[in-house]
Amino acid sequence: MSNHNLYQKSYFNRLPELGDLAPEAFKAFVEFDQKAVAPGKLPAKLKEIIAIAVAHTTGCPYCIEVHVNNARKQEVTREELSESIFVAAALKAGSAAAHGVNALNAYESTTEDLYKKSYFNKIKEFADLSGEAFQSFMDFDKKAMKAGVLSAKEKELIAVAVAHTTGCPYCIDIHTNGAKEQGASKEEVAESIFVATALKAGSALAHSVNALNAYDTE
Repeated sequence: MSNHNLYQKSYFNRLPELGDLAPEAFKAFVEFDQKAVAPGKLPAKLKEIIAIAVAHTTGCPYCIEVHVNNARKQEVTREELSESIFVAAALKAGSAAAHGVNALNAYESTTEDLYKKSYFNKIKEFADLSGEAFQSFMDFDKKAMKAGVLSAKEKELIAVAVAHTTGCPYCIDIHTNGAKEQGASKEEVAESIFVATALKAGSALAHSVNALNAYDTE
């Protein structure tokens, strides 16, 4: 392996080696992953769209490659692909902005409780503290979540999945409610969460090929 090329498509071919090194865990993950992305209440196409968004959140190049190829087989368009990526971008940025309310609390040292739903109301303070940047973000977030080639419901389900990847409790609350308002069932929300779970775990597993390369490099 070249010390300079940490990511190459061919490296992913080493993944089956994990099946020999940790067979029970590897087999259990593969079975879970297959079930998580299989069609259910959500069609396979939407699950692949969700997977692409989550893969851009975890930043796993192998996962992006795999799920974009899977999405093409499900006839996902470039427009649908792009919209899902910008939902992921909005949620990843939104997680940072949302946690800003915790920073304001920490700066003021006024509370013992780290998370309350009511704290999210403090985000409006950023309109005064950093107005231009805050307004630009809000405009971006609104446009990213606006119905386009993907429906508002589909975008909210993507957002729910991504929010579970970023681990933002404010985002989970907002977008779960948003998905519900758009007519998503609890089962559909649950399936989107398990796609996110599979992709987050899958990202760790996919990077194992880098660990194998590093271990074998003299």
